[in-house]
Amino acid sequence: MLALLLLAQLPALAQQAPFEDTLAQRLLACTGCHGKDGRAVGNVYFPRIAGKPAGYLYNQLRNFRDGRRSYHLMTGMVRLLSDDYLREIAQHFSALDLPYPAPAAADLSARAAATAQALVERGDARRQLPACSSCHGTALTGVSPHVPGLLGLPRDYLNAQLGAWKSGQRHAAGPDCMAQVARALTVEEVAAVSAWLAAQPLPADTHAVAASSLPRSASTRPACGSAPELAGAAQ
Repeated sequence: MLALLLLAQLPALAQQAPFEDTLAQRLLACTGCHGKDGRAVGNVYFPRIAGKPAGYLYNQLRNFRDGRRSYHLMTGMVRLLSDDYLREIAQHFSALDLPYPAPAAADLSARAAATAQALVERGDARRQLPACSSCHGTALTGVSPHVPGLLGLPRDYLNAQLGAWKSGQRHAAGPDCMAQVARALTVEEVAAVSAWLAAQPLPADTHAVAASSLPRSASTRPACGSAPELAGAAQ
């Protein structure tokens, strides 16, 4: 009897929640983890994807699909998707121009904060370590079309990703410049840089900049297979 009552209600339920067949509705699977509109507010392990450069998002979707990045939920979602569909997803989230939350307070000693800031802004020429800003932009908001911003992300997410590159669990198209950088950092430096970046306020303009705006004197900028425009910016 109960089953018959439920069956009788199905047409009404279907009318209350019609299937729209829109890209936004199909991407509810993404926002379930990455948050409404891809902002991931309050989640320390899922990154914000709204407003990231489209080329970067596309590269990451391909990396999950093709096995360069490993997370079973992401891999399962994109395993059967074509390049064109992944590009459409990337362009959708990239076009979302939404405000960022206030940064979290940093729990760093003065010495650790100074070390992190020096690595981010100046690098370490002695170890051939490029400054984060030489690839991610002076304002650290990213470089179009392939380099993401480093601000507005949780400390634990940044720490986990740098750790994954350092340990060889995360890869990008070769030459894998981030793997080279992460392996050159100590565990303490990874933790300090992650905490320092997560605590920085975002500038008024949070958009990624053009590669042509990068300093041309960045002689320590590494070659990145996932961001070929960086090589041109260094010439």
